[in-house]
Amino acid sequence: MTPEILAALEQAKRDKRPVVLATQLPSGEQRLLPDPEAPASLNDAAARALDRDESDTVKIGDADYFLHAYNPPLRLIVVGAVHIAQALVPFAAPCGFSVTVVDPRRSFASDERFPDTVISTDWPDEALDKFAPDSRTAVVTLTHDPKLDDPALDRALKSQAFYIGALGSRRTHAARLKRLRELGHQDNALSRIRGPVGLNIEAVTAPEIALSIIAEIVGVRRNAPLPPKPGL
Repeated sequence: MTPEILAALEQAKRDKRPVVLATQLPSGEQRLLPDPEAPASLNDAAARALDRDESDTVKIGDADYFLHAYNPPLRLIVVGAVHIAQALVPFAAPCGFSVTVVDPRRSFASDERFPDTVISTDWPDEALDKFAPDSRTAVVTLTHDPKLDDPALDRALKSQAFYIGALGSRRTHAARLKRLRELGHQDNALSRIRGPVGLNIEAVTAPEIALSIIAEIVGVRRNAPLPPKPGL
């Protein structure tokens, strides 16, 4: 690996930018992808490697390449240290997500209620500013309290988060969207919010709701054909 490619790879890691190191076989010539000067088919193969989180050898034309995917870690930021969050965290971790629970209410956000979990007691907007959601981050708000959920959603909508979900009924979500419009968000941005959060599996209990949420997050991440949410 040349010093230039190593420096570029390290910069991509610092920027939390997904890249693929393509090594042509057997010459050993390397380049980082995506690259506007690379063949479109090679960039497409790199995109598939990143999407699958898999490194593998592919044939592009007459050449073989080993594609090493370098993805930022998957993260889930849960706003609201509520019962559903307690059920959601154990689902998320085995799916590969590093989970952070955000709630300034210290009686809720405690180590006893969320053992072995990163907890932030900052206000949600401050926490989201600090954690800077990227294209590998999902954000879920669960408090039902506009003072906590709205600032988090405002920041999430300004980020590259691949999934944004908010708990609440359709009526609650409609009121939420109205408030977010007043903050300057347009309908095309608001359509990113999955609300009511989770797949419709007629969930009732906290674990069932948590299951519907993680299933929807995985579905969005894997580009699954999910049913549309109610219109704006």
